[in-house]
Amino acid sequence: MDQRIVGYHLDEENHWVAELECGHFQHVRHDPPWQNRPWVATDAGRKAMLGHRLACKKCDAGAPPDSC
Repeated sequence: MDQRIVGYHLDEENHWVAELECGHFQHVRHDPPWQNRPWVATDAGRKAMLGHRLACKKCDAGAPPDSC
């Protein structure tokens, strides 16, 4: 199920995590060639992606919301 990005935070390893409108979290790494997300590397890039939809596998699985 696609969910909008509403915020971000860094995890304990300093990797960016998107906070989705459904309450789930999803890592958004720029790790070529596996994941090509150069927008993650800058504050402006992350702000520009607020509202963008990501596929939430946790919603598909019926998982409860995440917590920090």
